[in-house]
Amino acid sequence: MRQLALFALIALAACGTPQERCIHRETRELRNLQSLLGEVEGNLARGYAYEEYEVPMTRWEVCGQDRITRADGTVIEKSRMCLEDYSVTRTRQVAIDPATEARKRDGLRAKIKALTPAAENAVAACKATYPE
Repeated sequence: MRQLALFALIALAACGTPQERCIHRETRELRNLQSLLGEVEGNLARGYAYEEYEVPMTRWEVCGQDRITRADGTVIEKSRMCLEDYSVTRTRQVAIDPATEARKRDGLRAKIKALTPAAENAVAACKATYPE
């Protein structure tokens, strides 16, 4: 029940009153850990993880204009094309070690449990400092 109340307060922290900003700031670490825990639990449920990687690519792009004057005096403007490098982010599945992921999950749960009382105290202090 306490964690549910803390999650509700975290959801409210996205708004902009001084109290909400204080709560958002004070619970940042806890929210990060909860996000990591969700990712690890998803990996365990699927049996694999997702990994992002960059793929370098090249494409033609307009990089300027060339002005060409013909013999009869007409002027033509022609686009100049250049090869430009860019990268695309892709995602692939990677194998996981379930035992390692389970240890990560257990460690994250323990860390969240340890930080929750301090976060609750910080939320109470924010409410006392910035009453609404």
